Parts: sequence; structure tokens; C-alpha cells
Amino acid sequence: MSQIMLHTLKPAPGSRKKSIRRGRGSSAGRGTTAGRGTKGYGSRAGSSTARNFEGGQTPLLMRQPKLAGFKNPNHKEYEVVNVGDLELKVKAGTYDVKDLKVQKLVSTNKPVKLLSRGEVKKKFEITINAASKAAIAAIEKAGGKVTVLK
Repeated sequence: MSQIMLHTLKPAPGSRKKSIRRGRGSSAGRGTTAGRGTKGYGSRAGSSTARNFEGGQTPLLMRQPKLAGFKNPNHKEYEVVNVGDLELKVKAGTYDVKDLKVQKLVSTNKPVKLLSRGEVKKKFEITINAASKAAIAAIEKAGGKVTVLK
């Protein structure tokens, strides 16, 4: 093998392919239509299809159903605590939203709503963001009190 010098360097064979010169006469092999076909949108100057073009087939987004309804911008999402959860996991006493988080009855920073699933026998005094009428009645029946924050 001969010694490599700067003036003898060449690219590897086959690594530098010549580009096809289109539209340079019929004897060049790619003349006349230059590989674009005879007629149609693709043969015209400035033709390019949209990224979502599927060859005339109805595009994927057009095939999807239209979704009805809307999202109410004033909708409040509550984290739910049931009175049965209080009965099982917490001793009788006074609680607010922060205490419920400490007791791991709620995990997010969303407002908390008290619902009536389960039974209550302990006496609770609760200050909470929202509560159902049935939940308030259940707590008060057991001798407790519910204060709803505004």
C-alpha cells in the first residue's frame, strides 16, 4: 500500500454520486417532462402537496367525528371526601382543608367537597369549600357542624 499524502487523497469509490441533471434534452435521459409525468398537479411549476395530503383519500382529520358540546370555563373541579372516609380515617374533632391534607384524605390543591357516602357516628366540626346537603345533614345528625367557605 502506498503512503497517504495530501495530494493523493480521494473520496471512497461510490461515495460521491453525480446528481441527475433533469430537463436538459431527451438524449440526457431525463428531458422533456423531467421525471414529473405528463399532466396533472405534480407536473406544474410551484406544485407541492400539503403535509396531510393523502392522494385524494379523505384525510384522517376529516374522518374523525365532530365533538359536540363545550368546556365550561367557570367549571370548578373539586376533590371529594365522603363522610364515611372521615369516620374510618380520622378521630372526632375540628378539621379544615389543611388538616384533611395532613391526614392524607386529599392530595391536591383543588377545593374540597364533602359528600354523603358512608355513615357518621363521631362528632366532627368541619370547615370546607363545599358540601352536599345530605353530607351536612349526616354530620349534624351525629352532633357535628359543617361550615362552608365562600
